[in-house]
Amino acid sequence: MTIFNHVVVGTDDIEKSRAFYDATLGALGIQRVPDFSPTASMYGKDVPEFMITLPINGEPATHANGGTIGFRADGRAAVDAFHAAALDQGGRCEGAPGPRTNAGPTAYGAYVRDPDGNKLCAYCFVE
Repeated sequence: MTIFNHVVVGTDDIEKSRAFYDATLGALGIQRVPDFSPTASMYGKDVPEFMITLPINGEPATHANGGTIGFRADGRAAVDAFHAAALDQGGRCEGAPGPRTNAGPTAYGAYVRDPDGNKLCAYCFVE
């Protein structure tokens, strides 16, 4: 069970973000639920837990300094697919897929930035 109700990140280009997250999260088995708004989309496996949106106040989207959103992966191949999909969709590498022994002996992860600069990672804890 997740500890979050949902996580939201802002975007300045909803269509570009939808393409990025459809591919990147799709690599982890996370799907976009039917859009309820032309300015926002939600993603999840069983229930919507992650949202992208144009900022409601009309100001430019910003990202957290030091903030990272971590997604759970089923295995190393899913982490690799997440990273590849992110780069294919215009994301930037912030840490290639590989062991992350500082997070545990079986930790394997990858880090990217989405087109708006939000830092994301995917991790698994299996060999």
